[in-house]
Amino acid sequence: MIRIDVPLDSRSYPVVVGNSILSEFQSLVPPEVSRVAFVTQKGIDVSIPTELPSSIHYLPDGEQAKRLSVLEDLCGEFAREGLTRRDLVVGIGGGVVTDVAGFAASVYHRGVQVMHVPTTLLGQIDAAIGGKTGVNLEEGKNLVGAFWQPCAVICDTQLLTSLPKREMRSGMGELAKYHFLGGEQLDALPLEERVAACVQIKADVVASDEREGSTRALLNYGHTLAHALEIEGSFDLRHGEAVAIGIEYAALVAHNLGRIDEARLAEHRRVLDVYDLPRGLPEGSDIDHIMELFHRDKKALTGLTFVLDGPNGLEVVEQVPEKVLRLALTQI
Repeated sequence: MIRIDVPLDSRSYPVVVGNSILSEFQSLVPPEVSRVAFVTQKGIDVSIPTELPSSIHYLPDGEQAKRLSVLEDLCGEFAREGLTRRDLVVGIGGGVVTDVAGFAASVYHRGVQVMHVPTTLLGQIDAAIGGKTGVNLEEGKNLVGAFWQPCAVICDTQLLTSLPKREMRSGMGELAKYHFLGGEQLDALPLEERVAACVQIKADVVASDEREGSTRALLNYGHTLAHALEIEGSFDLRHGEAVAIGIEYAALVAHNLGRIDEARLAEHRRVLDVYDLPRGLPEGSDIDHIMELFHRDKKALTGLTFVLDGPNGLEVVEQVPEKVLRLALTQI
């Protein structure tokens, strides 16, 4: 088992990574907890034994779970079960589950403890770590949420062995971004070490910028176009696949701005190809609508803003010219 600590003073917590480590659950439960509320989805066949009184709460499938109405229903279930501020919410599932479970924990009784057991690669290396929670609005993804750190995260890599191939590939889309955040040789590591390396990178970033005031925005590499694609149409895209397309796009924008050379652009493509990830816009993409969605992005405070590669690595770049962004959309 590999343990990585996310150092946030009184909000610090461990992330444990290993094969078949769900047995660590009870040792990570805070001592004052008297009841556990497991939050998951139908079809996630993960059972965690506990000696404490517990209840199971099921969310709708997919992005349908990330709605304010679902959050209201979940908190109502917590109240009927008698969950108190001293108790524990446990999110078991992918990023959708941990986002919603974490947000519910942050607002129920103005904050109860939460632990995450991510069951997807995307969740283990990204979504379950760092305390970002939220739900969607019709106007955009994750526009309502809170920062609420878990008390622990259990990344059991045995859970990944039953993932469908495409779900695993989606996780590789998020993993690909870590190549450009200091994990250049990730593809040479065995799975457990690869997951742990990504967790360590994210832990370091979160420790330096818990609430995304500066450097934490770098974790959104590739996400601006990804989120637009997820909103723009009914494309058959998983989140990590959309992120992969967003990484290719961000590299093209950086290249067109003269921030990176041909060799660095080729390295982006090599990484995406290693993980068998898509690099082109889905057929039927509406460039005008995508540009409109760029303006709604949370980073767009002073003009169109992107995380871009450059001579000093990834940076947040403000006021990227619209003509450059449009050109890159025709090249991808």
